[in-house]
This record gives sequence, structure tokens and C-alpha cells, in this order.
Amino acid sequence: MNQAAEILIVDDEADIRQLLRIYLGAQGFRVSEADTGAAARRSLERQRPDLALVDLGLPDEDGLSLIRNLRERYQLPIIILTGRGETIDKIVGLELGADDYVTKPFDLRELLARIKSVLRRSEAPLRDPGEVDTLRFAGFELRLKEHRLCDASGSEIPLTHGEFKLLAALARNAQKTLSRDAILDLTHGREAGPYDRTVDMQITRLRRKLGEDPKLPSVIRSVRGVGYMLACPVES
Repeated sequence: MNQAAEILIVDDEADIRQLLRIYLGAQGFRVSEADTGAAARRSLERQRPDLALVDLGLPDEDGLSLIRNLRERYQLPIIILTGRGETIDKIVGLELGADDYVTKPFDLRELLARIKSVLRRSEAPLRDPGEVDTLRFAGFELRLKEHRLCDASGSEIPLTHGEFKLLAALARNAQKTLSRDAILDLTHGREAGPYDRTVDMQITRLRRKLGEDPKLPSVIRSVRGVGYMLACPVES
């Protein structure tokens, strides 16, 4: 992991930004700050950070709206900072593409561990030497070298880094059931900690992007009590 990685802190509380700026700076990170969603967008136009910490309680817009916008525009790892106790806010944030969340008040060492974990996952190699470049299934092309998923017309279907790695793991093990633990081993190297439910959320997003009927998915199937499988044959 690059210890000179830049972290963008999006939080309207000046004391939180100052605390994180001092602590993360002491850990070798470069830090930029924004106190509103609008300021975060301006900052991203000037300089692309390696990871964003986004508070959900911003003064000018809901943090979930900002996360949705950032995920649509950038391949940017995101960790939610939230003082909200409602589980639904955390779930929605993860469904929108955030990589992790931390609830305020947080332990700085735990936050640092999560930042490092997310950065490692985002920087992990996506293919082994000698691996095939393209996997084809159900009218889709998963272009491993280019980190792209394309439909039958050649149009790209945007995926987050985590979604791509999950789909690649399923495609490499087509028609074989993978448990959640196996998926985490293949995609995160067991760095996901207690957040195994993110697999389920990523599956939901992938099915939506593949145009699947959520009640009768035919490409990515659930195997009750076990895990998931890519149910169609794959050609390389």
C-alpha cells in the first residue's frame, strides 16, 4: 500500500476534520478536506484522492446522495463516517457502493485499520500472470485486463472495484457454488472482518446491473444456506 496515499475527509465538523488531519498525517497520509458536498466535488475536480471518508450528515445535502454521485463518476474507494444509529443508513450506503462504514464516535486505530484494508483491496492485482483476458457469459464480456464489463452491444456497464472482483471470482468458478467465506477469501484476502454481509449487497447490485429479475435470477443464483454461483457456462 502506498503510504503517501491521499485521503479526502468530507465532514462539516471542524474538530473531526482537524483530528483526522493530524492523526492520518502522522501515519504518513496526505489529507485534503471538505465541509460540504459541493466543496467535496470542487476538491475532486482539482485532485483525485485515493480514498474518501464521507460523513452522512452534511449541511448542504445528504451524504448518501454524495456517495451515489461519487460512485457514478469515479472509481473511488469510500468509507462512510456516520453518527446515525440506524442500520438502514449503513445498509443503503453500502448498497450505493461504499466500501465500509465507521460509526461515530470511532476509535482512530480502528479507522486506520479500515482505511488500510480498503486501500489494499483497491490496489490488489486483478489477474494472475498468464490469465485469460476475457470471460464471456450470458451475452456479457468481462474484460479482466481492462477491468471492464460490457454487454452484447459492447457498451460498458460501470462496476465498482469490489463488484468487479466479486463477478470475476464467480466467473472463474462458473457453475460452482461459492460460500460467502470462499468469496471473501478470493476477493478480499480475509480482510473484510465482520462485514460479510457486504457480499450480499454486492450481489444485489450486480444482479441489478446485469438486468436480472430479483425474484428469479438466472445468471447469479443463490444456493440456500451455502452461498452463490454463476449459473451459466463461461467461455474464455
